[in-house]
Amino acid sequence: MFRRTFWFTAGAAAGVWATTKVNRKLRQLTPESLAAQAADKAIDAGHRLKGIAVDIRAQMVQREAELGEALGLDDHPDRVLPPARPRPAVGPARRGASAPLPGGPRGRYDIHRTDTQNTTEDRTPGTSNNGNEDH
Repeated sequence: MFRRTFWFTAGAAAGVWATTKVNRKLRQLTPESLAAQAADKAIDAGHRLKGIAVDIRAQMVQREAELGEALGLDDHPDRVLPPARPRPAVGPARRGASAPLPGGPRGRYDIHRTDTQNTTEDRTPGTSNNGNEDH
């Protein structure tokens, strides 16, 4: 009798445990729960990225200071930079840019010229402009 009671109690406890575990997992997989988890992960990722950016900025400032000391740029902190040179609103063409082609915007190899095209008056009846046709 004691054995039956023990196994009955053990089975009931296992059933309660399994039911609880399944219900928790089902609650975790609801759309609202998944959206909240995604939002939490996105916020955590944003905080980590912000921390990385702060670290990088601090290292940049430190390295710039090291380079300034090595190059002697920090020797005269009261030195004023010369005024900026005025720049034209539209400057010359960039270096390496190609020059305009002769003969207009399309160059001298314009395939759409109209002076050599046959018009309807130049054709004889029964002929075509297509040289690939066999008659």
